[in-house]
Amino acid sequence: MEVALLSFSSSLSPLCHKRISTVTPKTSNSPNYPRLPVIRSAVSRNKKEETVEAVKSHLENCHLLAAINYKGLTVKQFQDLRRTLPDTTKLIVAKNTLVFKAIEGTKWEALKPCMKGMNAWLFVQTDEIPSAIKPYRSFQKERKLEDNDFAGAVFEGKFYAPDNFKVLETMPTRAEVYAKLLGALQSPAINLVSTLQAPAIEVIMVLKAYIKKLEDESNA
Repeated sequence: MEVALLSFSSSLSPLCHKRISTVTPKTSNSPNYPRLPVIRSAVSRNKKEETVEAVKSHLENCHLLAAINYKGLTVKQFQDLRRTLPDTTKLIVAKNTLVFKAIEGTKWEALKPCMKGMNAWLFVQTDEIPSAIKPYRSFQKERKLEDNDFAGAVFEGKFYAPDNFKVLETMPTRAEVYAKLLGALQSPAINLVSTLQAPAIEVIMVLKAYIKKLEDESNA
């Protein structure tokens, strides 16, 4: 946990120095004993604003945002977990109220059911969702952290509760999507129809991959 230490001699603004210097010291027994500026409150407010902005920045190019039950994890476990994650994912600990303030009014607001308890927040900045989730699953099993499960996630604007996380963890990779799409296009029409009758999330992935393929070919 990061703790901000504030030095009265070096960290206060000139305005604060001026205000403090004009205070006439009185004894603590005086009924009119003056109150010093609430420095701690100002620092706390600034830290909250910084956290909200950090969450918003992590949401840029984010494909999935997941909440993980953080209660009971030690600092060392959290640090070890971070080291196992790929560069395409970011893991932070932040208060639910601050995270909700950052996502309110966006497609990520669907994560509202997770706004309880203590959470760590996983930002997945790649469309390879299963490979981004797998490191945490492996860490969870290795350390026997059954209670520290996913509390939920939002992908494509839809909320996924813990009991349907399997859908996210078994999504096809980009390579599998390309292979499936090319196979369907090169096969009889009935195979293409069967592809289109697959679960909606798979169809979306197939179509996205095909569009990207066409764009790459035209740019080349």
